[in-house]
Amino acid sequence: MTSRTPSFVRRRRVCAAMVALSLFPVAACTAGGTTPGATAAPGSSSPTASPTPTATPSPSASYKPADASGRAENVPVPVLPDAAKAETKEGLEAFARYWFQLLSYGYETGDASRLEATTSSGCEACEHAKKVLTGWHSDGRWLVGGRLDTPSISTRFRVTSDGNYQVAIQVSQQALSYYNADGSLDSADPKPEDTGNLMLAVFRNGSWYVNNIQPIAG
Repeated sequence: MTSRTPSFVRRRRVCAAMVALSLFPVAACTAGGTTPGATAAPGSSSPTASPTPTATPSPSASYKPADASGRAENVPVPVLPDAAKAETKEGLEAFARYWFQLLSYGYETGDASRLEATTSSGCEACEHAKKVLTGWHSDGRWLVGGRLDTPSISTRFRVTSDGNYQVAIQVSQQALSYYNADGSLDSADPKPEDTGNLMLAVFRNGSWYVNNIQPIAG
C-alpha cells in the first residue's frame, strides 16, 4: 500500500470550489429566407423570415469535490500569477503560494506534472508527497479532502550562502481520507495542526524553482 504523507504535507488538497473557466462553444443559428440569387414570383409576397432562435449557452462544467462516492471532477487548475514571474519579494511569496496550490491540486487529481516542472527531484519531502498523491489515484483509488492553504508566507528576500532564497510558510491542511477502488474506506487522517515550513527556491531562466522544503523546528 502506498505510504502516507510526509510531515510538511500532512494536509491535503483541493483548489477553491468554483466553476471551471472554459465554456463550450455554441454554434450560431441562422434565420430562414430565400435562396441566394432567387427572385420572388410576380405578385407573390416575399417569404416571411422566421425569427432567429436565441442561442442558449451550454452550462460550464461545475467543480465537484471528491467524496465517498468517487473522485473530484472538473478541478480548476491553479494559474501562475503574473507577480510570481518576477524575481522580487512579492514574486517569491506569490510563487510559494502557487506552489502549494499545485500540491493541493495534485492531491485532488493525482496530477503531479506541474509540481515536477517546478521542483527539484532532490527535495525528499516533495518526492514522497508526489508518490502518495499519484499512488492513491492509481488502480481506481482516490483521495477525499486534504485541501492545502497557506495563511502566512514571508521572506526576507536574501540569497543565502548556498544560493537559495528562503521563504517561511505556514501550511494548513484539511483531514484526508483514502478510498479503495471498490469504494471502501481504507483509512483516514484527521486534520493535523498547522505547520511551519521553509522553502528554498531559486530564480533561473525567468522562473522560480523549488530546491527543497523542510519543516521549521518549533
